[in-house]
Amino acid sequence: MVTRAQLADAAIELARRDPQLAVVVDRVGRPDLRRGRPRRDHFAELARAICYQQLAGGAAATIHGRFAALFDGSPDPETVLTVPESTLRGCGLSAAKTASIRDLAAKVLDGTVELDRIGRLDDDTVVRELVAVRGIGEWTAQMFLIFQLGRPDVWPTGDLGVRNGYARLHELDAAPTARELEPLGDVYRPFRSVAAWYCWRVLDVVVPDGAGGARAPARSSSSRRRTRS
Repeated sequence: MVTRAQLADAAIELARRDPQLAVVVDRVGRPDLRRGRPRRDHFAELARAICYQQLAGGAAATIHGRFAALFDGSPDPETVLTVPESTLRGCGLSAAKTASIRDLAAKVLDGTVELDRIGRLDDDTVVRELVAVRGIGEWTAQMFLIFQLGRPDVWPTGDLGVRNGYARLHELDAAPTARELEPLGDVYRPFRSVAAWYCWRVLDVVVPDGAGGARAPARSSSSRRRTRS
C-alpha cells in the first residue's frame, strides 16, 4: 500500500515530467486514492464492485446498501453462500450479479482466489486471480488494485475517463484508444495509478486554455469512469 507521502512525492515527479499534468496537480493538489471510500475488507469491496457494475451511482448505492444490510454491513464468503438466491435478488441484484457474488464467495472458499494473501501478489497475478471470477473483468480488477490495494503503477487504458482525461490534458481532438494509450503511459512509470487519478480529476476542474483543456472532448465528470467489469 503506497503511503500519502509517497503519493505526494509521485505527484511532484509526474508534474516535473509532464508540464500539462503539472497544471492539474497545482489545481487539485496531492492525490488521494482513498477519497470518499470507506475501508472494507477485500471480499466486501469486491462484492461492492460487482453491485456497482453498469449502474448509475444512486441506484448502485441503494442496491449495495440493501445487500450489505443482509450481513450487518460486512458480508463474508461463508455467509453469502447460505443466503438464498431469491433473497439476494430481492436486494435488486440481477441474476448475473447474484451469480457473480456467489461465484466470488465459492472461489474464495475453494482457494481459487486467495484474498488473505492477495496483497502480497504482484499486479498481474492479482488480475489473473480476480478475472477467474464470473463477472469480474480486467477493469474491475484494476480498480481493486488502485483503490483497495493502493498499487501505484496501474494504467487502466480501458477506462473511458482516463482516456478522455488524457485527451483533455494534452489537447487532443479525440480520446486515444486503449491500444494507443498504453505506450503513452510509459512516461509516468512507476506512478501510472497517480497519473490515471489526475486524468479523472481533470474532467472535474477548469484549467486555463493552452494548459490542457482548450480542446477537451465533451465528457462530464459523472461519466469519467467505465462502470463495467
